[in-house]
Amino acid sequence: MDEKARSAVFAVALALLAGSGCSGDPDQPPHPGQAVYERYCYACHEAGIAGAPALNDPEAWAPRLAQGRETLYANVKRGMMPGMPPRGACPACTDQALEQAVDYMVLHAE
Repeated sequence: MDEKARSAVFAVALALLAGSGCSGDPDQPPHPGQAVYERYCYACHEAGIAGAPALNDPEAWAPRLAQGRETLYANVKRGMMPGMPPRGACPACTDQALEQAVDYMVLHAE
């Protein structure tokens, strides 16, 4: 599957996920970073594309977590090679929203 087709598949999957109302425990409010994750981070972090650590892969996250949250926050704001765009491709996201998305991913990686 070429990159364009893969992007289309991820976009459709993300739209289906976002529209499904599927956020885990119905009595538990969603994590404040979940919406940003699902809209901007999911496509790469769900499957571990372009060097992104997959959401539920503690081994891939371990060296990043060892650097501390402030470094993780700085990396998402600045961007990282090879595939992490500055501000996670969300130029309109506040620093707080980006940090909450990072916290959401870390929660699933610990």
